[in-house]
Amino acid sequence: MKQSFVRSGVDAIVRMSSTRTNYWAELGVDTTLGLLLVVEGWRLHSGGPLTALLAIGLGLFAFSFIEYFFHRWMFHTRVPLFEQGHRTHHEQPLGYDSLPFFLPAVVLLTLAGVFMLLMPTGFALLMAGAITFGYIIYGLSHFIIHHVRFKHPWLRRWAGAHHVHHYHPDSNFGLTTPLWDVLLGTRYVRQARKS
Repeated sequence: MKQSFVRSGVDAIVRMSSTRTNYWAELGVDTTLGLLLVVEGWRLHSGGPLTALLAIGLGLFAFSFIEYFFHRWMFHTRVPLFEQGHRTHHEQPLGYDSLPFFLPAVVLLTLAGVFMLLMPTGFALLMAGAITFGYIIYGLSHFIIHHVRFKHPWLRRWAGAHHVHHYHPDSNFGLTTPLWDVLLGTRYVRQARKS
């Protein structure tokens, strides 16, 4: 009975996660959190502007790996909360699938807390704020890739790299950057046709 209760709870969260309301609520919550982290981080940062920019740069770099990690090793696994929602996205790429609106904020606040234990508070909050904005950029980019037809060749190639992932799900896990796909050998390379 306990297992069916948990299963029905997971199913309810997955259903809620595919709604337009959840998608835009998550964007609002995450944007608010990102602004609070950056503003408070800037206020508490005791270093100069260069170290503040370093914290932001490190945060964006860290996010690029977090994006790859979650897409490759969490969304393409058997963890129901992640796998079901991501499978729904692969089946219906124009849907409003996302994580439950509260989950990224909880994870990002936890990450900020861990950072604050390891480094100066202002630096930690700036870094966590940058990771939050990296996540927001990822989410908006992903939505745009599936809902906009680009004319500019560079944007078409960028979107195309993600669309390839839908046909070759073991490749092209990075959406905002191909860096980790290149470094970890998961970048899709078209095979030459055999004559």
